[in-house]
Amino acid sequence: MRTYDFAPLYRSTVGFDRLFSMLDQAARVEPSTQWPPYDIEKVADDAYRITMAVAGFSQDEVELTQHDTTLIVTGQKKDKDGEREFLHRGIAARAFRQTFNLADHVKVTSASLENGLLAVALKREVPEALKPRRIAIGGTTQPAIGQDNAPAQVEDRAKAA
Repeated sequence: MRTYDFAPLYRSTVGFDRLFSMLDQAARVEPSTQWPPYDIEKVADDAYRITMAVAGFSQDEVELTQHDTTLIVTGQKKDKDGEREFLHRGIAARAFRQTFNLADHVKVTSASLENGLLAVALKREVPEALKPRRIAIGGTTQPAIGQDNAPAQVEDRAKAA
């Protein structure tokens, strides 16, 4: 397995520590994170869906938790095996914990469990204060609130016309 040295990037960048630690973590993927199988798809420009195959788990046995930029999906079967005798057990019912690192401002909007598939809908919602805004050149400085997409006008030329 290859390892990368991010030290040169640390010297010339500011504020990318989280990105480098995520790249480091991705290089150390454990084999246990391959179960249950899952898909990540881009549904729209700012919408995503994670679909996990969790056959045999009910809604009360699966838990989703979002803390900042981390989504944790855990599954724990309730002990009902004492009632049944298995001659062959091929359906995996082992506990799992899957962690997904989310980008800033990505939030879980809904989750559903149907036909053994857990579907988690995510959406990126950038606050108005962080969206691009037009800054007027010259004139007086006014506090910028929200987003201003109006065409810029130079006051001196508007008065002269």
